[in-house]
Amino acid sequence: MTQTNETFDTSRAAKTGSGPTFLVAMEQYEPPAQRIIDDDLAAKILPGGQRFFLRLLGIPLLRNWMNNLSEKQITGASSAFLCRKRYIDETIVAAVENESVTAIVNLGAAFDTRVYRLPALASIPAWEVDQPVNIEAKQKGVRNALGAIPSHIMLVPINFMTQDLGEVLNEHGYAGEDKTFFIWEAVSQYLTETAVRQTFHYLSQAPTGSQITFTYVLKDFIDGKNLYGEEKFYERTVVKDKIWHFGFDPAEVAEFLNDYGWRLIEDLSYEELNNRYAKPTGRNLPSMVIERMVYAEKI
Repeated sequence: MTQTNETFDTSRAAKTGSGPTFLVAMEQYEPPAQRIIDDDLAAKILPGGQRFFLRLLGIPLLRNWMNNLSEKQITGASSAFLCRKRYIDETIVAAVENESVTAIVNLGAAFDTRVYRLPALASIPAWEVDQPVNIEAKQKGVRNALGAIPSHIMLVPINFMTQDLGEVLNEHGYAGEDKTFFIWEAVSQYLTETAVRQTFHYLSQAPTGSQITFTYVLKDFIDGKNLYGEEKFYERTVVKDKIWHFGFDPAEVAEFLNDYGWRLIEDLSYEELNNRYAKPTGRNLPSMVIERMVYAEKI
C-alpha cells in the first residue's frame, strides 16, 4: 500500500452519515420478532426532514419502495447496515459486561445511537467523534430525543484528514489510559491510506486489552479490479463523486493489525453476518459483498 499526501473534500462523506440510522429507524416498522435490530431512538435523533419522511414510510407500499431503492443503489445495503450495527452492539455489550473495557470511543459516530440506548453502556464514559457538521446535527438530534446530552458522553468534532486524533481526543478529556472499545464503522473507505495509517498509529498506543470493531471495503473494488456486479455504485462513489479512497485486502488484514499491535479475532463477510442476524428472522435478504467487519484486540 502506498501513502499519499493528497487531500480530499470530506463534505460529501459527511452527508452519508444519517443513511444507516435512517434504515435502522425504518426497521422498527417490522414486527418485533422479525427485526434485525431494536432501536427506539433512531427515528427521534434524525434531522426533522428525515423524521417526516420516515413517518410516510409507515405505509407498507412506500416502505417496500424505499427498500427496493436501497437495493438498487447497492445490493445488500439494508441487511449490511442493520447486521453490522447488531454485531457491534453485541460485541461492545459483551466487552463491557465482562469488564474488559472501561471507555468507548466511536470514530465516525454520525447518528449512531448505541451509547444512548444500550443499558449496559449507560454509565461508561464515551467519546463520539465525527466531522463538525455531523457533530452539530448529532447534538440537535440527541437534545430532541433526550432533552440533553448525557453527562458521560462527549461529542468531539474533528477533520480526520487534517487533525491529530490523539490531540483532539485529549482536548476533550480522553487521556487514552483506560482499556477502550473503539468503534470505526463505515469510515476507512472515506479516508486516504495516510489517514488510515495515522489512525492506526494512534490506536497502536491503546492500552493492552482494548478492543476495536471496524468495517472495511475490499481493496480490489476500490482499485477497480473487481466490481462484484456493482458497476454503477463504483462509478458513483469512486470515479464520479470520489468519496471512497481506501480498501483492505482480506488476506492482509491480520498482518496489518499485527504491525500496529492488534490481534485479529474475527474478519467476517456480510454473508456471515446475514446468516447470523437476518436469516433467523425468516426474512430472505441479500448480502453486501464489497464490505467486511473486523473485531480485534490490542496485544
